Amino acid sequence: MITDPEIDLYIDQYKTQSSSLLLDLERATHLQVLAPQMLSGQTQGNLLSILSTMMRPQRVLEIGTYTGFSAICLAEGLSPHGLLYTIDVNNEIEDIARKYIERSPKAAQIQFLVGDAKTIIPTLKESWDLVFIDADKESYSLYYEMVVDQVRPGGIILADNVLWYGKVVQEEKDKKTRLIHEFNVMVSKDHRVKNVILPLRDGINVIQKL
Repeated sequence: MITDPEIDLYIDQYKTQSSSLLLDLERATHLQVLAPQMLSGQTQGNLLSILSTMMRPQRVLEIGTYTGFSAICLAEGLSPHGLLYTIDVNNEIEDIARKYIERSPKAAQIQFLVGDAKTIIPTLKESWDLVFIDADKESYSLYYEMVVDQVRPGGIILADNVLWYGKVVQEEKDKKTRLIHEFNVMVSKDHRVKNVILPLRDGINVIQKL
């Protein structure tokens, strides 16, 4: 994370507590899955839930399910007939993700797809209200270009980890950092959208389709 640890503790102390389902999933992720830091977590989960609830989306796309925490949060704001598609290539954690998604009050509105998002996205003939990109960082620019024209005017794309532990501001950038930086530059110059980067956790690029 890039913020002061004391600030993180303060933010954590004065947020709304997550549901018992999400707390159970958070614990299970830390106990059963490698790299539990990849979990969106309660603070970011609250942001996703609030944004989704404000929008009341009909169609949501999540690229990168991990253990399902963010999908459950994003689904909280779905309209009564809305659908959320969440895609992950890692079938090794499918069982835990599916187990908790199926316990969600919005389970019937969540479509969990296991496979390569680059192959699956073109088969989804939808107009997106909200898209959350949180998969392999090297492909952010590709995922963005795959979905941006299918996002409705006023719709939102959220891209996670866009500050990459603060390394995006370093002069010497490794390959992954350079590609994330290039994604941020590309978005800032795209006349189809307007955007702002929030320094929450590892950075979220909030992008609105014009």
